[in-house]
Amino acid sequence: MSDNSQEHLTLDTSELLDLFDNAPCGYVSALPDGRISRVNQTFADWMAVPREELSHRRFQDLLNIAGRIYYETHFAPLLRMQGFFQEVALDLVKGDGRSFPVLVNAVERRDDAGGVRFIRITVFNATDRRKYEAELLQARRTAEQASLELQELNRTLATRVAEAVEERMAAESALRQAQKMEAVGQLTGGIAHDFNNMLAVVLSGLNLLEKRLSRGETDVQSYVDAARDAANRASKLTQRLLAFSRQQPLSPQPLNANRMVSEMSEILRRTLGETIQLETVLAGGLWRTKADANQLENAIINLAVNARDAMPDGGRLTIETANCHLDDTYAAQHAVSPGQYVMVAVTDTGAGMSSDILAKAFEPFFTTKGVGKGTGLGLSQVFGFVKQSDGHIKIYSELGHGTTVKIYLPRLYGEADVPERATRRDAIVSSRGETVLLVEDDLRVLDLTRQTLLELGYSVLTASNGADALEVLRNHPRVHLLFTDVVMPDMNGRQLAKKAQEAQPGLKILYTTGYTRNAIVHNGILDADVAFLPKPSTMEEMAAKIREVLD
Repeated sequence: MSDNSQEHLTLDTSELLDLFDNAPCGYVSALPDGRISRVNQTFADWMAVPREELSHRRFQDLLNIAGRIYYETHFAPLLRMQGFFQEVALDLVKGDGRSFPVLVNAVERRDDAGGVRFIRITVFNATDRRKYEAELLQARRTAEQASLELQELNRTLATRVAEAVEERMAAESALRQAQKMEAVGQLTGGIAHDFNNMLAVVLSGLNLLEKRLSRGETDVQSYVDAARDAANRASKLTQRLLAFSRQQPLSPQPLNANRMVSEMSEILRRTLGETIQLETVLAGGLWRTKADANQLENAIINLAVNARDAMPDGGRLTIETANCHLDDTYAAQHAVSPGQYVMVAVTDTGAGMSSDILAKAFEPFFTTKGVGKGTGLGLSQVFGFVKQSDGHIKIYSELGHGTTVKIYLPRLYGEADVPERATRRDAIVSSRGETVLLVEDDLRVLDLTRQTLLELGYSVLTASNGADALEVLRNHPRVHLLFTDVVMPDMNGRQLAKKAQEAQPGLKILYTTGYTRNAIVHNGILDADVAFLPKPSTMEEMAAKIREVLD
């Protein structure tokens, strides 16, 4: 054997010895009578006894009295009978007399003649497990006690119900008060921080101004400018607070959102910078709405700036207008009046928002930006303005796929605008026995859409992602229509449709998403000529679009 081979063998042996000695469990080799022939360092450390002192002692002698009796009467016979035992709970006695809970596995090793050569014993530290079991036992006892107390309460319920209801109401009142105080604390804390910064600039500027004027110096314009800028920022913060509280005095007036977006394009391009590509998609025949023009402009700029910050490396920003109808079902789910609305949507190709951030997006002073980069009032200001204008706002976002914010403002009816009656079609053209595979990653939307399709008479198969949808297709070759969300994790709707049509040539495809059609087409997610149904949609719109695709 070469020197290199011997060195390699020595290293391997050293590693094996280290693995044996320092394993996270104890290893014990014992003769058939239980006398220990070898232990690893881990076991010796646990026992607080030198390794050489453990040699030639019997393993069962390391147990407490109850454990020795149990070992001799149960475990030793079991080992002789079947050659092993597993996960036996025992208590060892350490060198200092303290008890050490363990789990023990043992297996006999026999020679060719069937005689026992030695016993391998593996010991696991069960301290945490015993503690958990004790806590579990205590919890069970507590639960049993609570059950007994509940039974006692039930027996006397007739006389104590009034007292219980009164206590419950007092607790709920205290909880509401605590939540209210927490919200006030958060609000006032954020206001105090921002106002203190602004007032510090004003006071410092005035102090320096006074000093210089007292010395006859007239070079004070920089202090005046700084104080004026801070005062203006404080004024804007106050306006945002009023908008958040929905008590800002608005000046609503009839306006054309198309004209406003067109007029804002230049200032938006300067605000967004050269790395952001701005596109506007304006609807033909857009209805008029009635809103405060300045506040709507501020809302669009706020959304555009947020979108810019979500695209630090550049991207595409799409502003779109459309006529929309919010039906009774959608209106009930989102606490908005049903009817006709003018929609202004702002879509970016940025990082998107996680579900927990999305849930807090409209909270005042909540921001994902660093200290000094924003007050966290931008979206809450937009929310306040929209709600004060009897409108509705909705955010659609997926991590890695960007964000769309849709503002809905009520349609303005005037002498030149005769209201269109928003009635159901006399007859919804429904199923002719077809099967629809519905793919949607939002489980609530999946269930509601499935129920709508069933109401229309279609047979419905469902999947929550692309991989599951392809599996459904393999098991159900008679699917007539794939009705899929566009933006989904792992596999988007376009990728799913391509694989689905490879598996079932001729399969019809209908896409849907909360993002606007123009945004997803311009961003290269879908082709312009595909069948597309925007969210939200009425049952009539869904029925008509499905029949259009299938027929």
